[in-house]
Amino acid sequence: MLKNVLLERELYASEEHTMMQQMIQDFIKNDIMEHVDSWEKKGMVSRNIWERAGALGLLCIDMPEVYGGSGLDFSFSALFIEELNREGITGPGFSLHSDIVAPYLLKYGTEAQKQKYLPQMASGKLITAIGMTEPNCGSDLQAIKTNAVDKGDHYVVNGQKTFITNGYMSDMAIVAVKTNVGTAKEGVSLLLMESTMEGFEKGIPFKKIGLKAQDTCELFFDNVKVPKENLLGKEGNGFKIMMTELARERLAVALAALGGALGAIEKTIEYTSTRTAFNQPIAGFQNTQFRLAECATQLQLHQAFLDRCTQLLAKHELTAESASIAKYSATEMHGKVVDECLQLFGGYGYMWEYPIARMYADNRVARIYAGTNEIMKVLIARGLFKELFEEMKATQK
Repeated sequence: MLKNVLLERELYASEEHTMMQQMIQDFIKNDIMEHVDSWEKKGMVSRNIWERAGALGLLCIDMPEVYGGSGLDFSFSALFIEELNREGITGPGFSLHSDIVAPYLLKYGTEAQKQKYLPQMASGKLITAIGMTEPNCGSDLQAIKTNAVDKGDHYVVNGQKTFITNGYMSDMAIVAVKTNVGTAKEGVSLLLMESTMEGFEKGIPFKKIGLKAQDTCELFFDNVKVPKENLLGKEGNGFKIMMTELARERLAVALAALGGALGAIEKTIEYTSTRTAFNQPIAGFQNTQFRLAECATQLQLHQAFLDRCTQLLAKHELTAESASIAKYSATEMHGKVVDECLQLFGGYGYMWEYPIARMYADNRVARIYAGTNEIMKVLIARGLFKELFEEMKATQK
């Protein structure tokens, strides 16, 4: 049942989804798996894999064809996210590139910005990142210190960003900056900053607990001149834009957790069915059966909710609260499932050559990035007590 669970879901039931799933699985098998070890040693993937994904139409899947995308709906992007994580492929930051940066440009970019960047992004020739987090502000994006001073026809940017996915390989990043610092018009703005700009420097990729093939690093800006035409959206609207678009990012994280949990369960069923102890398969013990039954139950329940969220996002109706619920609950579920599955592998589960070990190390950060799960609870609570909070604010004024 679990091995065909994606095909059993109505969301992925069409012939087009089946064909896409097979293509993705072939891509993973033929173009990715043999390189995972070398990518982990290097701390990053190759540019070739980006271009290969682009050639197959797997980047910017739901972007209009006029800009180089595949013109499909978001469910195809969701399928790609799940399939990659089902096999524990966490090195290529495809989702951040396609499901976060591309929508920012598509929704808020000028026609010139779209024409310049989107086709190159869809082809995989241009790799992108997004710079929000800073060393001292974490999830508090209104407290960022990176600033952009208005110099007439350009801005001069100084500051730094940290924990940037695709950071080291990025050719362009959407960077959150403070504009008009110290004035009544001070606010957060977004700038499109190319890595070739003078004063734009990259730190060495971090050595992390997991995601070892992902080139996560710091970005440094030392008097970087950024043309005014690189402003994304209106000046001062950056925080509002980020809050609006975070719903898609959080759903993407939830979908990755869903795929990862499915993969962990599948690999554990296979392992416990062949590994023996006390003259019988480990799967023959009731403890094994009960633990995997619990994992499978949680997986199916989350699939139902995330399928609904995916449909809502495709119709531009996914609320911030629902996205927060999805991200919080799915990543917590994923962590518990992988922990249970690793236990059933015994000592071998702690060995890096077993996929379950990589999954265990890789999934932990999902409860931190895209807004910590504690922040998710705050956002969910705000939705529950919206009227009360509004009354309290009115009283305080």
